[in-house]
Amino acid sequence: MIELENITKVYRMGKVDVFALNGISISINKGDMVAIVGASGSGKSTMLHVIGCLDKPTSGEYILDGQDISRLNDNKLADIRNKKLGFVFQEFNLLTRITAVANVELPLIYGNSRQKHQRAIAALERVGLGPRANHKPTELSGGEQQRVAIARALVNNPPVILADEPTGNLDSASSNDIIALFRELHQEGITIILITHEMDIAEQTQRIIRLLDGKIISDEPVSGKNDVSSNSGDSK
Repeated sequence: MIELENITKVYRMGKVDVFALNGISISINKGDMVAIVGASGSGKSTMLHVIGCLDKPTSGEYILDGQDISRLNDNKLADIRNKKLGFVFQEFNLLTRITAVANVELPLIYGNSRQKHQRAIAALERVGLGPRANHKPTELSGGEQQRVAIARALVNNPPVILADEPTGNLDSASSNDIIALFRELHQEGITIILITHEMDIAEQTQRIIRLLDGKIISDEPVSGKNDVSSNSGDSK
């Protein structure tokens, strides 16, 4: 599903080149649930941005669902983001003046989709928030707001969900609920890539990739933590 081959991302700081990513090579199979961990500045968010087509690598090859997207223009990258990728962020990124269902409809508006309202309601029901569809974010708990954000990520039925610290602003009970929801989505066949600094969260995935100074220092399966098994034999 996802293949990164010798990916670098270099920023010019004065006269110095800073490698945010330095020779990253990984394969993530369709239906995997993966955590990317590392200290602040390790490159994990940059890696997620490259995978999510939010940033272009300086060098290397990125194959997503069989397509080389390393050097596509911005319009084509935007189309891929809309159709193939769903995003969930720590801050929820909801518009506070509109209802939950209106927030979930936003990706459909950008994609000129029909039946926006029905699809948005279905996405909210999928995350257990159908009865709260007409509430504004300020009327919802933090965990409920994150469920709205997940519904928004799901509304276009993308094969991949990218989550950047999705439990960072939540209490432990809400965090557990959100991770349980991600695990349910994984069981449905969605590929989940999760950025987190919380090892108890990472250990609820199938596989943990650790970064340090823009390099992968370990890439290991999680054993004894999940009922699901690795999809190492699945197609990419």
